[in-house]
Amino acid sequence: MSETLEQSAGRFDTVLIANRGEIAVRIQRACRELGLKTVAICSEADRQAPYGKTADSFLCIGPSTAAKSYLNQDAILLAARLAGAGAIHPGYGFLSENAAFADAVEKAGLVFIGPTASSIAIMGDKISAKRAMMAAGVPCVPGPDTALPDDPATIERIALEIGYPVIIKAAGGGGGRGMRVVPKADVLHEAIALTREEARKAFGSRSLYMEKFLEHPRHIEIQVICDDHGNAVWLGHRDCSMQRRHQKVVEEAPAPGIAPDIIQPVGLACVQACLQIGYRGVGTFEFLYEDGAFYFIEMNTRLQVEHPVTEMTSGVDIVQAQIRAAQGHVLDLIQGDVTCEGHSFECRINAEDPGTFLPSAGVVTHLALPEGPGIRVDTHIHAGYKVSPYYDSLIAKLIVHAPTRAEAMARMREALAGTEIEGISTNISFLRALFEDGPFAQGETDIHYLEQWLKLRRAA
Repeated sequence: MSETLEQSAGRFDTVLIANRGEIAVRIQRACRELGLKTVAICSEADRQAPYGKTADSFLCIGPSTAAKSYLNQDAILLAARLAGAGAIHPGYGFLSENAAFADAVEKAGLVFIGPTASSIAIMGDKISAKRAMMAAGVPCVPGPDTALPDDPATIERIALEIGYPVIIKAAGGGGGRGMRVVPKADVLHEAIALTREEARKAFGSRSLYMEKFLEHPRHIEIQVICDDHGNAVWLGHRDCSMQRRHQKVVEEAPAPGIAPDIIQPVGLACVQACLQIGYRGVGTFEFLYEDGAFYFIEMNTRLQVEHPVTEMTSGVDIVQAQIRAAQGHVLDLIQGDVTCEGHSFECRINAEDPGTFLPSAGVVTHLALPEGPGIRVDTHIHAGYKVSPYYDSLIAKLIVHAPTRAEAMARMREALAGTEIEGISTNISFLRALFEDGPFAQGETDIHYLEQWLKLRRAA
């Protein structure tokens, strides 16, 4: 270890959690277990958040709207200085993948618990990310690693070389926004124009790229952890194919039906890519998987909502590992130490109407959560908690683990049956129905399956 890194190990003892909800609770728990103090922040709408009572400091940083609170970089940095925090953990969402914020944190003399600003910038732009992955030998979706030009004739030629159907994506996109499928040539230019404008409004850039549209892929993820000393490991894989409008609903680990000899070279390539760009902390490589082949689509340079299923199968506390990496510690495991056992599912419980999926705000009047072996609930709500209309509708994550996939599915059915939330609408009844579905139980689903399943239910 170099002298600089030796001096930096353990370089902070107080962490400001720049987030809210269940992930704020999760990070706070990891910090306490590591002997670190925590600073919780809130907006006006979250003044009664339960994690504020268990933090060492609790500061309100602005009004209820996220733009004036959880996205207010100056307010967050000021709160960190006032509370004496030495590091900021961004959680997921909000500022977690904002390279400018990561840079501002470091320039303020604080530690950003995540990768460097340069790594975020490289992987945050889908074109530069694809270029970096191709250089590292990570398999990518067919299509050029350059932005689409403005010349219509050149765009037409690129589409023909890839072969229809193609998908147009915003270079700075994410969250399912800024993408459009083009089935044939006569709608190509209209799709380009619409997506450019959507990308400009959502991400501040008109830059687009084009790839082959895979018709029946699964969504597979590979979790990585890296330190500042040239060490990196991957912790198995997840299947996140159960999606509605590009938003994940259920995740599981490992991805069913993928042989170790197929996934292992991909995992090792992800590790190599991290080493090449000097990546630090945790991250997730996302792939489409079809006909036995993997195709890289993007990397999330942050903690994932679905990290618990990997924690349950690998036995690694991913949040603690992320914090320790930011402290400058050497990764305390090598690839040969990583063993994934059993099967895990995660259901995202949202405050939303189970039929229309419209958000549901209000007061939780009754709450009963399941308990028992192999059951975990990550949440911040309690009876009497007021669900705000200002933020994402996720209010809890229900996670189960069992020796086999079939046993894990049975455990999730029982856990869902024992989950009661009253006073607001939730998607629990929808999740219960999904776990009774035959094709899902058999692992025979792709990323389009859930949308088709919902259409059939509405038509019945």
